[in-house]
Order: sequence, then structure tokens, then C-alpha cells
Amino acid sequence: MTITFDNSYSRLPEQFHARTDPTPVANPTFIGMNDGLARRLGLDLDWLRGPEGLAMMSGNRVPDGAAPLAQAYAGHQFGGFVPQLGDGRAVLLGEVIAPDGARFDIQLKGAGPTPFSRRGDGRAWVGPVIREYIVSEAMAALGVPTTRALAAVRTGEDILRDMRHRPGAVLTRVAASHIRVGTFQFFAARGDSSSVDLLCNHLIERHYPDCTTPLDLLRAIVRAQAELIAAWMSFGFIHGVMNTDNMAVSGETIDYGPCAFMDGYHPQTTFSSIDRNGRYAYGAQPQMAVWNLAQLATSLVPLMGDQDSAIEQATEAVNGFVDHYQAAWLRRFGAKIGLSHPTIDDVPLIQELLNIMAADQADFTRVFSGLRRNTESAWAEFTSVGPFEDWLDKWHERLRDAANPQAIMASANPLRIPRNHQVEAAIVAAEAKDYAPFDRLNAALHAPYSETDDFADMELAPRSDERVMRTFCGT
Repeated sequence: MTITFDNSYSRLPEQFHARTDPTPVANPTFIGMNDGLARRLGLDLDWLRGPEGLAMMSGNRVPDGAAPLAQAYAGHQFGGFVPQLGDGRAVLLGEVIAPDGARFDIQLKGAGPTPFSRRGDGRAWVGPVIREYIVSEAMAALGVPTTRALAAVRTGEDILRDMRHRPGAVLTRVAASHIRVGTFQFFAARGDSSSVDLLCNHLIERHYPDCTTPLDLLRAIVRAQAELIAAWMSFGFIHGVMNTDNMAVSGETIDYGPCAFMDGYHPQTTFSSIDRNGRYAYGAQPQMAVWNLAQLATSLVPLMGDQDSAIEQATEAVNGFVDHYQAAWLRRFGAKIGLSHPTIDDVPLIQELLNIMAADQADFTRVFSGLRRNTESAWAEFTSVGPFEDWLDKWHERLRDAANPQAIMASANPLRIPRNHQVEAAIVAAEAKDYAPFDRLNAALHAPYSETDDFADMELAPRSDERVMRTFCGT
């Protein structure tokens, strides 16, 4: 089989990337393969599952037509600017055009050192690969824009992490693109306005064809990010490391490092082992998105004509995030309590429920999935039932004139999410080459809104001894 590549990013000038091949591995074997995504891309499953497909997805063979490269970018990491980061452990093989005409990157993550590795080994171990595979595919099933996982491969080699030798792995990641806020910053920090302009034109052609100017582009990216962050919030998702190099300007969720879904709800919840001050806590994510977008705007201002006017227009565009986000948040959280057309007057009702949940640290997913089933199920998630009982009276009064509230809640409130303890169990088993928990968890998350007895145990909150409160990047 020949994969038909059309590598538009590799046609950009050499300052955008470094040509580099993946580093071969010793003894690759499959951990998992995403058949549905392979069909979406128009790829032949038999070939992918065969020796040549395995060789490609482990980095042992570069297929004809590929143009392997590591992308250059910069980024603010926890507020501190690093002028050169880049793909330190990922190689973009190329781009494919799906049968419906959509363009996708195919990237190997954990494919060995690149010119941007900064003394790192360029490898990934099984844990982060399994986490990204499970969580990114769960996000896709929830309907959240995200990068995808095509395959996970064990390399047959061990790598050193946390003073332990861990099994190596490679993730084949699929994305609408891998262009980040930090990609713009890389060139802007060097005063290279011509490259920023080239990147704008590339991005407009690839993702935002209705835009004609850098200001149009900025406004479109702001809207896309507002929708994305509202989606995260509605499912209790915490990205964990919202650096500017981890914000994809396509509007997809990217870079699942120390990410997690909340169990007990509280706005200040963090899981990332490196987020010691709560910069990227659950409740801080909208503000951090605005912060990141302001860095993007700063990179685009030199292209926008008169600088005083450009700064004013760019500031207005970034500040527009608030209205877009609030509308998206209200639409999503309104649906979670059964409202098809929520209004601003419904915000106090939604916020009151969240405040009651925070006071009890009630399970985020189970409270809302309980509401879609029956109030008794939701009630069971609270230790102090009085405030929730008062809220239920107000809610029932609000639903009196609502149309099909149960159907609306059933489409907005998943029964199953990739809970930390379940992901951790899959990782521990996979280290020992037992992939059954990984396969079962993926199957449970494939249709997260569907009622089924087959995965009833996957709906349960963790016991106190099962809770996983810290997650790690794996680099």
C-alpha cells in the first residue's frame, strides 16, 4: 500500500522545521490500533496491522511520500517565555487527505531525538502513550475537538524515567494540524514578520478560509478557543499544562500530558505534578486561554498596520473571548440541567448547583448523570442534602416549561469518563504486557452517553484508596 501524502507544512521554508527521520526501535509490537480512525483517514486496516504498518508506526520505516520533520515553536511555560522549544520527541511524517477532503497530520510521538530535543532522549514510555490514547479518544467520543490516537506501539526498549527503567512506546497521533500559539511566537520573538505572515496565510488556507486578514484570523481563533474551553469545563476536564506551546490554533485539544477529569468537583482542582501553584487549575482555564490568546495577538500585531490602531483592535478581539465563552458555557451547562434554550437568567441556578457541589466536593460526572436518570441518583452524591434539596425545588420549577429535558440531559451528560484510577490501572497492566484493561476502558468510553450494563463498574467514582491525585508529563 502507498499512503498518498500531501505535505503542505514541509513546503514552508526551512526556518519552520528541521528535517529529521524517526529513530528505529528494537522490537515493535502493537498495544492498540484505532480501526475507526483508520477508516476515517481512508487507510487500509490490513496494511496498517501488518508488518509494514507496524514498521511505519514504530518509526522503523519511513513510507514513500512522507516528509518527516520536527516543527519549530517557542512558548510561555508557566508564564516564562522560552524562545525555542520545538518537537523534541515527535516527528511529523506528513499530511493525508481523507476521503471527505479533510486534511490531517500523521505524527509519531516518542520517535526519538530531534534537533529540538534539548538533551532529551526523544522517547516516550508506555504510561503517557496509554494516557493520551485513552483520553484523546474519550474526548472525541464526547464530541470535544481533539487530536486523535491512531495507534500505540511498544518499542521493545526500556527508557529511564523517574530513576526507573520503563517500557518505551510510540503514539501515532492524528491532528487537523500541529500549529500552536507558540509557533507564531517563535517567529515574532525573532522579529521575523515575513514568517509570521507566511504562517498566517498557511493557517487561513488550512483552517479558516473565510478569513482574509490577521485580525480576522485572530477573531476566528478566539471563537474556536472559547468553544473548546467551554467544552472542557462542561465535562470537568483539566488540561494540566496550558502553556502557549500546548494551545493548537486549530481549536483542537492537544498535548495530553498531566491531564485529568475531576472526580469530586472544586474549581481549584489540579492534578498536574508540576502545577504547584494552581496556575492551570480547572476554574482558571478560561482566564489562561485569554492569557494565551493575548500572546498570539502580540505576535500578530506587527502585521496589522498602524500599531496603535492594531493594538486596540487586537485587544478588542481577545477580550471578545469573554462573550463567546459565556455563551458557550451557558449553552453547555444549560443542557446539562435539561434546558435547550437557557438564558442569562438561568446562570444563578446553574452556579448555585456548582457551589453546592463544590462545598461537598460531589462527583462532577455522577451528579449530572444522576440528574438525567432520576433525582435520587444525584442526591446520593451529596453528604449535605439540605442545600441540594432546596436547589431541586427551583430546578423542577424551571423545568416546568422546558421541552424534552431528559433527552437534552442524556445528550449532554456522559455516564462514563476516563477516570484517573481507571487510566492508571490500564497503565500498570500495560507495563506488564496485559492490554485487556486498556481495551476494555476504550470500549467503555467509545459511547459514553449510552446506557449499558456491560460497563456499569466504569461509572463508579473511585474509592478513597483508588484515588489518583497526581498526574505526570512523562518527559
